Amino acid sequence: MPRLSQFYGIAIYMYYLDHAPPHFHAMYGDDEAVFDIGTGAVTAGHLPRRAKGLVEDWLEAHRAELHQDWILAVAGQPLIPVPPLK
Repeated sequence: MPRLSQFYGIAIYMYYLDHAPPHFHAMYGDDEAVFDIGTGAVTAGHLPRRAKGLVEDWLEAHRAELHQDWILAVAGQPLIPVPPLK
């Protein structure tokens, strides 16, 4: 599972050959949540409110890049790192 980005103690990962819909995993400490790239909704897991908000801000800024990485991941191709939240 390649790490796409890391910021403020949050690590963002995407699995190769994963199931639809397009999504990524955000990990913060012992917590993990799965975010739908298209809607931004948390589809599984939980993050603390502040960490969830930071991930949502990052997703809004990098949605197109995440869609491109999803296409690469489904094809089993190397993923392109996404800049951290600033």
